Amino acid sequence: MSEAEPTFVLFWDIDLTLLSTARAGVFALEDAAREVLGAEPDYGELRTAGLTDSQIARMLMERHGVEETPERVGAFLRAYEAQLPARLPERQGRVLDGVQEILDDLRGRPGVHSLLLTGNTEAGAAAKLAHYGLDGYFENGAFCMDMDDRDAIARRALGVAEAAIGEAPDLDRTFVIGDTAHDIACGKAIGVRTVGIASGVVTAGELERHGPWLVWERLPEPEEFARALGLPRAAAAS
Repeated sequence: MSEAEPTFVLFWDIDLTLLSTARAGVFALEDAAREVLGAEPDYGELRTAGLTDSQIARMLMERHGVEETPERVGAFLRAYEAQLPARLPERQGRVLDGVQEILDDLRGRPGVHSLLLTGNTEAGAAAKLAHYGLDGYFENGAFCMDMDDRDAIARRALGVAEAAIGEAPDLDRTFVIGDTAHDIACGKAIGVRTVGIASGVVTAGELERHGPWLVWERLPEPEEFARALGLPRAAAAS
């Protein structure tokens, strides 16, 4: 009997790893702040890279002097999710260079599973992926729940992977791919390999300082990407 083919799990971050909304999501945050916090905000300079949606909500409550409660965080996130689909077309966002080519290529490689590991809520992630045409590439994912930090999402992600592949994932064949030190940290927290992509506001040099398994300035061509991660060859066309 032949040995079973190895299984690989790729956990992808969304914002500034797969796509850029050109900060259209900030408009939805402002909408939520008006509705839930009674604020008249201007978040033009708000820095959210690497934060979960829950962390952003809690940060904004502190900024506006509003008491943080789980119920209020949940209400803020539901308001944000409701406004996001209508706000995304207001900016010229895009799928980042190399993403679609790699995701298309991975579909043809046996035993490779693309999942999400993101600080977005599930509804927020769905809105972004649908708007930019990436919603068909991912089997499932681990998302931000109302009071999560990123390590909690990462721990949940291992269960999501086990459900997707039918067994506990091999940590040496499991990768977290993201654009910030937070992505590297959460991958390390669950003992998997981390791939930093300097496609956002964090440079490759800054990512290197956090000790990832691999760093790229930008996503490479699909064959180089697959070779670096040790992925199996694409299945031969019949």
